[in-house]
Amino acid sequence: MSRQSTETASAYQQLIRRKLFFSIICIMALAALFVIAVAIGPVRLSVSEVLNALLGEGSETTVTIVWNIRIPQALAAITAGAGLAIAGAAMQNVLRNPLGSPFTLGISQAAAFGAAFAIVFLGVGSTGTDSIIIDNAPVVTVSAFVWSLASTGAILALVRYSRASPETLILTGVALGSLFSAALSLIQYFAEDADVAAIVYWTFGDVGRATWSDLWLMIAVTLLGTAYFVYNGWNYTVLNAGDETARGLGVNVEQLRITGMIVASLMTAFIISFVGIIGFVGLVVPHIVRKIIGADERFLLPASALVGGVLLLASDLVARLIIAPVVLPVGILTAFLGAPLFLYLVIVGRDYW
Repeated sequence: MSRQSTETASAYQQLIRRKLFFSIICIMALAALFVIAVAIGPVRLSVSEVLNALLGEGSETTVTIVWNIRIPQALAAITAGAGLAIAGAAMQNVLRNPLGSPFTLGISQAAAFGAAFAIVFLGVGSTGTDSIIIDNAPVVTVSAFVWSLASTGAILALVRYSRASPETLILTGVALGSLFSAALSLIQYFAEDADVAAIVYWTFGDVGRATWSDLWLMIAVTLLGTAYFVYNGWNYTVLNAGDETARGLGVNVEQLRITGMIVASLMTAFIISFVGIIGFVGLVVPHIVRKIIGADERFLLPASALVGGVLLLASDLVARLIIAPVVLPVGILTAFLGAPLFLYLVIVGRDYW
């Protein structure tokens, strides 16, 4: 082996080690944040109290806080962040567009319309004396999911039958998003005050509303979607080189794109239907990871899931504490953080794309 080949192999191995090291750091950060998220909140718990509660010991109040509030909320934040981030990374790869995300494709707006439709026309929204109550949350979840699939189906129909370009798909998503936003505004205009309050409450993305039964479904769907993308990581990496190159290497480009869009859209619709709209995670996280470790989808996709979990869990932790004892919906915080962060990534440099 020549000296140049040896140096190339050494540089490649060093690059792989760097990517693996980044993933390990993300896993460690995720574990640390999970412990902090379980211990810290409006009610502070010591490490010993948390450990006793995990073993089913200690006071009934502490056990209830840990098992029924803190752990489900932390796991929901990790699951939603991971799912939205890997779905966003996949959409950006499939569409060959840095603006590809669940929000820009109109999926989030369709879910919001579906929730409003259920609250107003199916009569599941109401207000309590000092809080907003959704009488039948599963109905709202199903409605949001169905309307998300309607938006997804329109985009997939363009992919399948019109062979639209990625740019056309992005523009179609923007148009669908505007359409569903207008329909949502129309519903709010004619709705009763109690229903409007319930709609606004739902659109504030909040991982704290997920129950254990919701959480298991979210975890199952997210794990299945993540497994698919990780398994096909090499194919999506080849896709970055162009359609002709990918076909030359034996990749079924059309099938890969359609399947990727279906899996990413289903993951997004499922997550949003349970926790509401959480913007910018699917858009910003893939850009952060791509800037750090490059565009190799074999590492980019799983690393995006890890960073997405870290980002949303950290955001949820800050949302609990920033104006405690009032808990701020995490969707508001991610919007405030995501917009300037994305602008920073665009301004500082786009050579990583």
